Amino acid sequence: MNALRTGEVAAAAGVNRETLRYYERVGLLARPDRSPGGHRLYPRETVTVIRVIKAAQRLGFTLDEVAELLAVGSRRPGLRDRAEVKLGEVEAKIADLAVVRDTLRAAISAGCDDLVACSHTPSCPLPFAGLALSS
Repeated sequence: MNALRTGEVAAAAGVNRETLRYYERVGLLARPDRSPGGHRLYPRETVTVIRVIKAAQRLGFTLDEVAELLAVGSRRPGLRDRAEVKLGEVEAKIADLAVVRDTLRAAISAGCDDLVACSHTPSCPLPFAGLALSS
């Protein structure tokens, strides 16, 4: 038999059964045929589609964005255009996280043990220090 049952697809793709059902409900996977006994029977390529979905999520794409990418196929804008947009978003997040990292390092170096007490000192590196001093 060329079709796979739910458990077989889930195991091969490294997800749980509920993930498969969820992907069906939101339209990422086509509704599979059913066996005479009512079991879902997925085409073998479903495993690849799920792996692609999970890989895209790891790259930062939301499920809505993944759905769009699966729907557009080779039409424009395609993966390349959307990947460029996503790369810009990721680079912005990295820049934001670098600021957070540097601020936390400064707070550790300054010996900030008490959030409220630190916020009242002019040398407090935390971003809300200015707000706390003005109140």
